[in-house]
Amino acid sequence: MPLNRRVNRLLALIALVVVSVFIVRKINHSGTQQVSQQQQQEESLRPTDPKHPGSSPPSPNPLLQEVGEPDGILTHVGDTDRPRANATLLSLVRNSELRGIVRTMQDIERTFNSKFNYPWTFFNDEPFTEEFKRRTQAMTKAPCRYELIPKEHWETPPWINKDIVAVSGQILVEDDIMYAKQQSYHKMCRWNSGMFYKHPALKDVRWYWRIEPNTRYYCSIDYDVFRYMEDNDKTYGYVINIYDAPQSIRTLWPTTMEFVAQHPEYVNPNNALQWLTDSEIRPDHNAIANGYSTCHFWSNFEIGDMNFFRSDAYDKYFEYLDHAGGFFYERWGDAPVHSIGLGLFLDKSKIHWFKDIGYLHMPYYNCPASKKCSGCHAGRFTDAGYLNRENCIDNFFKYVHSD
Repeated sequence: MPLNRRVNRLLALIALVVVSVFIVRKINHSGTQQVSQQQQQEESLRPTDPKHPGSSPPSPNPLLQEVGEPDGILTHVGDTDRPRANATLLSLVRNSELRGIVRTMQDIERTFNSKFNYPWTFFNDEPFTEEFKRRTQAMTKAPCRYELIPKEHWETPPWINKDIVAVSGQILVEDDIMYAKQQSYHKMCRWNSGMFYKHPALKDVRWYWRIEPNTRYYCSIDYDVFRYMEDNDKTYGYVINIYDAPQSIRTLWPTTMEFVAQHPEYVNPNNALQWLTDSEIRPDHNAIANGYSTCHFWSNFEIGDMNFFRSDAYDKYFEYLDHAGGFFYERWGDAPVHSIGLGLFLDKSKIHWFKDIGYLHMPYYNCPASKKCSGCHAGRFTDAGYLNRENCIDNFFKYVHSD
């Protein structure tokens, strides 16, 4: 959109809602003095003892080499001396997605859960149908729970201004942002960002594996992934690391820096700030997102410790973001929100790449070279060649690590 048209839209928005914290924030962060202060703040947050191979070339694709089980303590089927973890397979899914979740459950049960029998917990903002319950329970010998999301966890919070949502939504449409005006998608992103771990059904559960309908799993997993995380002092596991659409999160990083300025005590000394703020590979992304590289863990697959998300650092961070309004005024996704929280408040050595798990969420793959995999071409990231530049895994290798 031409600059003068965008300025006119923003001026119209200010006239529509004079007192708007969201708009004030966008204006405040546009000045060079504020940008300079933000850069100084980011510099002060960098790890105190980083091993920063900043000049390293892109890494060879590790998925093209033979990939085995991860190093460390592993629990296999038959290791009866090791109790199961306190964990669940978690899925936010609609009744209309029954066919897709059944297909994915087939993969999960075949590759992993028929061996370890972890319970499934399904969430929906509407009651599940009896057909949904019957067909999903038929896919597993493990117990299934069907939970309704409380309205106060799902509905748009009262501090969100609907007039701003309408105008800012049109700006997102003109920026070609997917789901720009689909309010259910904005609600889903907010719930996955900071509400899921507050559900009463999960209050006594520590670990979760997020499962989405219509995702595919290609490799036999013969060790307990939850025990692996717990026994090897890991907090978060991912498979795909990509860039986000910067137009959807223009104020996420400035808002994050506001929170960090108020709570510097939450920043972990061994953080992943350099990964979060890189401007070398995609400088356009960093510029549009006001200092954020937009690299993130694609959270449709994640294995995580809910104790991290329940921590004061992350939970207060989410509450700050929630009141800023960007889940509805922009399209802040749970993937960048989780990733920024992890990158700032967690010791980066506690993040694990499950490179041995073959996975597809269209249009991106994680495909290892392994005899335990079938139907997945080793090293493939996407079938659409133009999307290969969306892969951010080299950036993670460059600034952080991978085990």
